Amino acid sequence: MSRYTITVTGTTGKVRSDPDAVIGYDPPLRTHFLQAFPHEETDEPGLWLGTHDRAFETLEDLHRAAISHGYDFMPLSPELAAKLADDKAAASGRPVQNAILGQVLKHLNQPK
Repeated sequence: MSRYTITVTGTTGKVRSDPDAVIGYDPPLRTHFLQAFPHEETDEPGLWLGTHDRAFETLEDLHRAAISHGYDFMPLSPELAAKLADDKAAASGRPVQNAILGQVLKHLNQPK
């Protein structure tokens, strides 16, 4: 799993930013992810996108989701965007999850 520190800003309500947000690629879930604004007591991120199998296959998909939740992380530097693309490409050589296991994980990750 790749992890890179970026700044995420809130775009609605009071303006705030998290300069220690994390973006990356999760090979087992085959998705890009974004974590920002950790809770002071639980340390769980207030924003956590990319927790489901193939949730965000492109950075554009992840960016649209962040915007829809009231956050932004663009523009990424060309170097970071290239690293994320390389991380995804390197992970593509991994075997695809077992079909039954993949369905179970997909079911468990469905929002309630």
